[in-house]
Amino acid sequence: MSEQQINGRLDAFDVGDKKLTVQTEFFPRPNARIETKVYLGGALKKVYAEDVAEDDGLQQRVNLFHQAKVEEIMNGLRQRKQQQA
Repeated sequence: MSEQQINGRLDAFDVGDKKLTVQTEFFPRPNARIETKVYLGGALKKVYAEDVAEDDGLQQRVNLFHQAKVEEIMNGLRQRKQQQA
């Protein structure tokens, strides 16, 4: 496998009085994978991972994986807020 430079993604949102951080990274070794880590108030809450094959569209896959997880989390927060109202 060739060593590609793949940029990760980082987003942060205010959720009440805490900060929700979603960080996505690409790891080429030991097996190529994308990982998204979700932190709330600085504490790791969830890790999502997907094995991938390195190819030219890998940066786009990292971006799409990150955006999908952000949307999934935000939809869950909206639903919780509606249930509490």
